[in-house]
Amino acid sequence: MSAEQNPRFVSRLTRNTLALILAGGRGSRLKHLTRWRSKPAVPFAGKFRIIDFPLSNCINSGIRRIGVLTQYKAHSLILHIQRGWGFLRGEFDEFVELLPAQQRIENNWYAGTADAVYQNLDIIRNHDPDYVLVLAGDHIYKMDYGTMIAYHVETGADMTVGCLEVDLETAKSYGVMSIDDEHRVTAFQEKPQNPQSIPGKQGVALASMGIYIFNKGFLFEQLIKDADTPASTHDFGKDIIPGAIDKYRVMAYPFLEDHKQAYWRDVGTVDSFWKANQELIGVTPELNLYDTSWPIWTYQAQLPPAKFVFDDEDRRGMAVDSMVSGGCIVSGAVVRHSLLFSNVRVNSYSEVTESVVLPDVDISRKCVIKKAVIDRGCLIPEGMEIGVDPEEDAKRFYVSPGGVTLVTPEMLGQVTNYVR
Repeated sequence: MSAEQNPRFVSRLTRNTLALILAGGRGSRLKHLTRWRSKPAVPFAGKFRIIDFPLSNCINSGIRRIGVLTQYKAHSLILHIQRGWGFLRGEFDEFVELLPAQQRIENNWYAGTADAVYQNLDIIRNHDPDYVLVLAGDHIYKMDYGTMIAYHVETGADMTVGCLEVDLETAKSYGVMSIDDEHRVTAFQEKPQNPQSIPGKQGVALASMGIYIFNKGFLFEQLIKDADTPASTHDFGKDIIPGAIDKYRVMAYPFLEDHKQAYWRDVGTVDSFWKANQELIGVTPELNLYDTSWPIWTYQAQLPPAKFVFDDEDRRGMAVDSMVSGGCIVSGAVVRHSLLFSNVRVNSYSEVTESVVLPDVDISRKCVIKKAVIDRGCLIPEGMEIGVDPEEDAKRFYVSPGGVTLVTPEMLGQVTNYVR
């Protein structure tokens, strides 16, 4: 019986699943946005952080036993999870546990994705799940993991890999797989320089989403074997999957919605981060944050409503085709095609266009900001122009290949007390 026909079957499976979210990534391609925070802790979509999306997917899928594996500059991530994800009830064996690199088994920090899970084998053993769901903590998407787990069981898989179709240039940054007619993985290459197209779909490759489901016993067996292999890089994509596909049943699970490619974004560069936020402003964006059937949960400070003041001809507080979060004040300024996170103040005679402004930013009077990302805690001085002259911007700020100007407090010579 399929998962769609029997939701109770899925519910039982999700209750017996432990999710492990790998959230220790540096996210170096995001440049200065990850100088003081890990990639999963980067703010996104006005009021969330990236980690909220896989966490919310777990909760909405009925998976309420979750471990978050942290390592790189994790302070803001840990604070966020403590503040926003403590609502689960331990009495019902529900939890979001923080699992920092603590050298429980080896005398090293996490050496790779597989090693991160291996170093927590004793914790996994104590929780005694039937299935272990391993997730990347740095992607934006909405997905019901229950149907994927049901697929894993129905196909008799030892391991199942979530996958989606991408163009060949994008595929160079991911694990690329080949599958047979029953979706069994027959070949797997991590970040190949020359990805192979899907047969019959020239220019399109099948890429791993970094989502894996394991039978518990199989996971233990593979991780212990990998840990005893000196030449291994201890990575799921480079070592575990290629070493398993010949001897074991490794299945691919296509991530589809209404038989079409579902929304999934890796906001791994400044350009992709800016673009993904800008997409949300559209009339009918692919990622619907207003979907009450699949809410995105987060820590939310108690803030007053956004406010727009002054209605003079030359000083009108307004925002058009924009998203404006709680605590913001647009005072005699104009905001267009932009996304303002919480507690942003835009002062009189300023213009903000096609920009992403992170929390607690104060934009002084008579500023012009175009196609920019402004990091948390910046105070933009009066009259400053950003995104108007790329050459001048490049002397002070970071300008991306796509022409997005990234501004941080350090670039402005400022010290901020905000935890980023």
